[in-house]
Amino acid sequence: MPNRLAAETSPYLLQHADNPVDWYPWGGEALALAREHDRPILLSIGYSACHWCHVMERESFEDPETARAMNGAFVNIKVDREERPDIDSIYMGAVQALTGHGGWPLTAFLTPEGVPFYGGTYFPPEPRHGMPSFRQVLAGVGEAYRNRRDEVARAGAQLTGALTRSTTQPHPPIGPEGTSGRRLIEHAVGAAGRSFDPTHGGFGGAPKFPQPVFLDFLLRTGGPRSPGVSMAVHTLSRMAAGGIRDHAGGGFHRYSVDARWLVPHFEKMLYDNALIARALTRAHLLGAHHLGPVAEETLDYVLEDLTSPEGAFHSARDADSEDEDGAHEEGVFYLWTPAEIQGLLGPDEARLLARVYDVSDSGNFEGRNILHLPYDLDAVARQEGVAREELDRVLKGSLATLKAHRAGRPEPFRDEKILTSWNGLAIRALAEAGPALGRPDYTRAAERAASFLLDTVRREGRLFRVLAAGRVHIEGFLEDYGALGNACLSLYEATLDPGWLSETAWIADQTIARFWSPADGLFHDADADADALVLRPRDIMDNAMPSGNSLAAELLARSAVLTGSADHAEVADAVVARERGAMERYPAGVGRLLTVALLRETPHVEVTVVGARQAGDGMLLRAHRCPLPNRTIAGGDPEDPAVAALPAMEGRLNAAGSAFVCVGSTCYEPANSPGQLDAVLRRAQSVILES
Repeated sequence: MPNRLAAETSPYLLQHADNPVDWYPWGGEALALAREHDRPILLSIGYSACHWCHVMERESFEDPETARAMNGAFVNIKVDREERPDIDSIYMGAVQALTGHGGWPLTAFLTPEGVPFYGGTYFPPEPRHGMPSFRQVLAGVGEAYRNRRDEVARAGAQLTGALTRSTTQPHPPIGPEGTSGRRLIEHAVGAAGRSFDPTHGGFGGAPKFPQPVFLDFLLRTGGPRSPGVSMAVHTLSRMAAGGIRDHAGGGFHRYSVDARWLVPHFEKMLYDNALIARALTRAHLLGAHHLGPVAEETLDYVLEDLTSPEGAFHSARDADSEDEDGAHEEGVFYLWTPAEIQGLLGPDEARLLARVYDVSDSGNFEGRNILHLPYDLDAVARQEGVAREELDRVLKGSLATLKAHRAGRPEPFRDEKILTSWNGLAIRALAEAGPALGRPDYTRAAERAASFLLDTVRREGRLFRVLAAGRVHIEGFLEDYGALGNACLSLYEATLDPGWLSETAWIADQTIARFWSPADGLFHDADADADALVLRPRDIMDNAMPSGNSLAAELLARSAVLTGSADHAEVADAVVARERGAMERYPAGVGRLLTVALLRETPHVEVTVVGARQAGDGMLLRAHRCPLPNRTIAGGDPEDPAVAALPAMEGRLNAAGSAFVCVGSTCYEPANSPGQLDAVLRRAQSVILES
């Protein structure tokens, strides 16, 4: 008989609806039951594409004996961390403080008041590698709560105190006043260099995460051969060659379990692909043109596989799917044997594909093969005696054949819920890639998705976070406002349509009204009238996604430059000033906030295109294709009141057909053709790179 999760819309919660565990969703009913019966809460947090979440479900939550132990001693609550990042943030912080690490599935034990006192991540069904079994944990926690309540209270007070301090106390700067401007950027690049892997790219060893937020920052720190840009381009190039990239179907998997990007955890997340595609696009503009096609392939994957009928974007593809025996296995959808490839391709094409993508009888993952590119393709072409263009043509056709065949395999589960913040990241990536890569279809897709979202998740004067099974629910968090606001601003820059300017202004104002704390100089992650939790969450560190605080500060910093809003500039500057110490001490963890500091504290370039009425305008396209690290594009129809009111349009309303470039307070002569604009932008770029 299904449990209470059967009434939910989250695919992750629905996956547990037939467990023998008496699961509750997070809410008043479960919390009241815990208080009424004085039972501790067992909180389990995960997400639909999480491999180890599925493993723990099969091993423990589907086991009747384990379920009886859970049901007899605890009120069991299951949370989708993608729907409720506020709950996840609090209790992940508690587990990290307790154990020194975190991850999913997250297992936390709480008092009936929601105070955490013990926790961990995955627990096996039997003791293993020094880890207790899950049933041992259940017995120990239950006994402690019944008989050693004072110890539970002390542990809860200590954890809650640590969490409270982490949300209220800024990190102290390294020096007495901290660093700023170009010195801060140089410090961050130097810190990155000390952990950089010069062979495989990325930072540190295995497991290796793409860190696209930090890569995007590094790509804004100088010219094509500067240290930060070189590290980022090398990392993206090695990722593009590795098995973390799906060479047959496009897109990137979550992360690599090894240091050379070969063996991934095979789930595909919308936010990863949006953020990686944006970094790839910027690398292409900086001269790494081999990465432009990878950016297109990644965005094409999003459009093909993760787009809803209405034009918004689904959340994820699972890591697991059925093998030929009907058993669920991680990555099996993406793996190949030589015999399969030989059966699909001609002998010459099969041999060439195996040579290029390192396909062997022994395989590189559990006897099968993850496609990857270990060799330089120019060298392979020379050794094979074929022109590089011919090699590319043959490989493209062969991969298309493999992709078509793979479509007949049982597909990994697709999580079709639509999340506002994740969609905002995808919309922004598409909006910026459209003019940069010459793909107007990307711009149209971004406009369609943003229009649908604003029509659907904006209700009662606020944004909501989740659209699933036709139901809009859960009031939006800071990251939802920040991500969608930045997306609307990028759409304005891509199209110069003043409608997107108006949407940006509305979201920016709502962000301040709902989340800003002037006394603290920081945003809260949840609205003041959101569900009452053990504390009001607030975080400035990036994880897989940029933090809500950095997204909000970026939105306001960009808006301040475009509109001249002193209020927006003041708030953005306050966040940067408060977290100067975090940027000095943990630069890789605050890449987006470093980008905001770069925007506020280094020379800025403003490009104004007067009279452009469509995204394909030649002058507008040239403005987007110059890789200026700190640039705003303004303009549009001077007869539109919203456009005419922009500071950049002052004195230029009668200059239709011209483009203006200013570096700080210094403006160049107007350009009257795309070629002239190119020349002026090159001059501006040289000034920026020399400053």
